[in-house]
Order: sequence, then C-alpha cells, then structure tokens
Amino acid sequence: MRYYIGTDHAGLELKNYTKSALEVRGFEVIDLSPATTERVDYPDFAGRVAQALQKDPTALGVLICGTGIGMSIAANKYNGIRAALTHDAYTAKMAREHNDANILCFGERVVGKGVVDTILDAWCASDFEGGRHTTRVDKINAIKG
Repeated sequence: MRYYIGTDHAGLELKNYTKSALEVRGFEVIDLSPATTERVDYPDFAGRVAQALQKDPTALGVLICGTGIGMSIAANKYNGIRAALTHDAYTAKMAREHNDANILCFGERVVGKGVVDTILDAWCASDFEGGRHTTRVDKINAIKG
C-alpha cells in the first residue's frame, strides 16, 4: 500500500512522526510536504495529496495541519476524494468502514503521537464494509454541487 502524505507548516513535526509510523508498519510513503516550518497555505498541500490520489486511486492519503479541519475541507473539493477528519481510533475506523475515506486528516494541535498511533492502527486495520454503506458513498460521489 502506498500513502501520500502532506502537511502545512503547522503539522510538520507530527507529519514526520506519522511518516515514520507508516513506514514501520510496512507502507510506502511519498511525502508531498514542505521541507521547513516557513508559513505555507494548507490548500496547496491538500491539493497535492488529492491530485496524487486521483492519479493513483489504489493509494491512500494523510493530511495534517494545525487542526485537520482546513486540510479536510480543501481535499474534499476534489472529485473522488473522501477526506475524513479524525480525532481518535473510533473515528478513523468508522471513516474507513462506513465512509470509504481515502484520506485520513488530523491536527498536530489536537492529537499527540500516542493518539496518532491508535488512529493509524485503527485506520490501517479497517476496510470499507460495502453493503448498505455503498449506496451512501455512491451518493456522496455523485454530488456535483
């Protein structure tokens, strides 16, 4: 499994931790983040990850900013992207199982490294359940607003 990961300046430290944690779990990680903590705009990096997933739909993504809110909003503007803001293992598990989320979002100012480990464990161990959830995800994907 391949992951594309992105952050803005506010999530760089937790991004480095998350990248290593994914690699330890055996995943390939392609880092699309800035190299420094110099101020950047989160929509640019949400776009990099979302566009990478559009070209590589079997991959998954991770986006991190201060809260995770801005990244999830920006990423969800892209067709085929279902970016889920998570705060704990339960929301990560439900995002994969019920919403077929393909981008995991969280905030460095909201969750710590220990919580990230539980989020990643739940996210990586979960798959889309399909069934009754398929109709709902299809409806989300059909929204053109």
